[in-house]
Amino acid sequence: MIWIVRVATVLTIIGGVNWGLVGAFEFNLVDAIFGEGSVVSRVIYVVVGISALVTIANLGLSGKARSAEDV
Repeated sequence: MIWIVRVATVLTIIGGVNWGLVGAFEFNLVDAIFGEGSVVSRVIYVVVGISALVTIANLGLSGKARSAEDV
């Protein structure tokens, strides 16, 4: 299960870097590689979005585990 969290974290970081490129330089790396609005680009965006949700869930779980240990 930990490999899922690691992959999700890496994909979330890659997505963040892509958004940084969009914000700073108006350059979308995913669209540049796979084509603007292509099916592959859309799939990548969905996978990165799911990865962000997994990362958020992991943060929530790790926070609960820490608070239980503190008690």
